[in-house]
Amino acid sequence: MSDTNSAGTNVDVVDILTSDHQEMIALIGQIHSTPDASQRRDLADTLIAEVMRHAVAEEMYVYPAIEDHVPNGKEEVEHDKKEHDEIVKLMKRLEKVEPADQNFMELVQELEAQLTHHAGDEETEQFPKLRLHIPREKLVDLGQEVEKAKKLAPTRPHPSAPHSELFHKTVGPGVGMVDRLLDKLTHRQAGSKDD
Repeated sequence: MSDTNSAGTNVDVVDILTSDHQEMIALIGQIHSTPDASQRRDLADTLIAEVMRHAVAEEMYVYPAIEDHVPNGKEEVEHDKKEHDEIVKLMKRLEKVEPADQNFMELVQELEAQLTHHAGDEETEQFPKLRLHIPREKLVDLGQEVEKAKKLAPTRPHPSAPHSELFHKTVGPGVGMVDRLLDKLTHRQAGSKDD
């Protein structure tokens, strides 16, 4: 099979989300292996932003597909959303801790455990069900929607904010966590005109 990310043509939503999971775990590995505190902060900020964009895209496009096509989909989605909420709470705590602080690495390990658990559930339980119950063309279309959502997903209130419960919850209290992350991800300078 010639699954390739280059044009996004043969890649379905499962490939994209699985690849996201691998990138998140790789970023955590980099946090563990760097002794440099400012580099740890940068890597943690990048990780938080990637997790947010992935989670918002899932809630916008993947979860509705699970609810519509997978047996007991609604219950599965409720479970996943609860896990997303826990992960977001943990990331907010991580954002407030100095990278030189001992708690920083403890929170990184806790986040690693939650992300690994969540990714494992999706990859072993849900993703095979998506492939079983949804035609491949639809999964490829979903993948394109997810990629678009990840590029566009702002991490603060904005006229084009995605209609995602998670997004709206996250930009409530503690919005400072994500303000600078979007700048980092889109290579914009902080303090740009639309702030």
